[in-house]
Amino acid sequence: MQDATEDTRRALVSEINADTSSRDVLEAEYGQVWDTQQLNEAFEVTGFMAPFVVVKRKSDGVVGSLLFRHSPRYYFSFSKS
Repeated sequence: MQDATEDTRRALVSEINADTSSRDVLEAEYGQVWDTQQLNEAFEVTGFMAPFVVVKRKSDGVVGSLLFRHSPRYYFSFSKS
């Protein structure tokens, strides 16, 4: 099955991972940033397709998505579904 989003996602993965900004810079641009441990404390991950993860926020059950960067692994830009 062809993934119509693959080319766009691959380009976004390259762009996100080329950026080596610090966590502080990501927070200034996107707001709250989570590392893997913090992500697991705050969210239940229900799916992923790089550079996105689908999550359910544990505090209130809100479903949404986050972007993530591979190294260092940070999750950011929470968006409600």
